[in-house]
Amino acid sequence: MQSDTVVTPTDHRRGSQRPTITIIEYADFASSACRAAEPAVRMILADHPKTVQLVFRHFPLESDHPLALMAAEATEAAAAQGKFWEMHDALMREDARLERPALDRVAVELGLDIAMFRSALNDEIYRQRIREQEAGAVRSHLRESPGFFVNGRACDVSGGMHTLANTIGAMS
Repeated sequence: MQSDTVVTPTDHRRGSQRPTITIIEYADFASSACRAAEPAVRMILADHPKTVQLVFRHFPLESDHPLALMAAEATEAAAAQGKFWEMHDALMREDARLERPALDRVAVELGLDIAMFRSALNDEIYRQRIREQEAGAVRSHLRESPGFFVNGRACDVSGGMHTLANTIGAMS
C-alpha cells in the first residue's frame, strides 16, 4: 500500500515544479483554523518559490462542519474544469459562504460550465475521491484540521503556523 504522504499525479499542487520540500495539507473548507492558516501557507510559498510545493488534500470534518463535504466536492467539480485553485482560494476566504447557492455563485464567477458543475454536485461524483483523502488523513493519525506533513513527516501546528514556517526555513 502506498504511503499517505506520497504525492500522486492526481494531487492538487501549487508552488515549485521541482520542489525539494513538499508540504501536504489536509484541510476542511469550513474550518476557521484552516482559513486562518491560509495566509501563512501562502507566505511560505511566496518566500520559497523555487523549493516548496504545496499539496492539498481534503479532510472535511462533517460532524463539526456539515457544509464541508459539499465545499470539497465543489472544488473537485471546479478542478474538472481546470479551476481547482481558484475555487479553493474563493472558499478559503474568511467570509466565504458554503451553502449550495453560494457555491453556485462562485462557480459562475469563475466562469465554470454551471450545468456541469451542478451535475457533479448533484451526482456526488467526487465524493469517493474526498473519502479516500479523508481516510488517508485518518490513517496518518490526524484528528483535526489543518494537518500538515513536510517531506512525509508530521508538523504539529497546534502552537501556531510559525512552527511550519520555521520547519521550512530550517530545511531551506
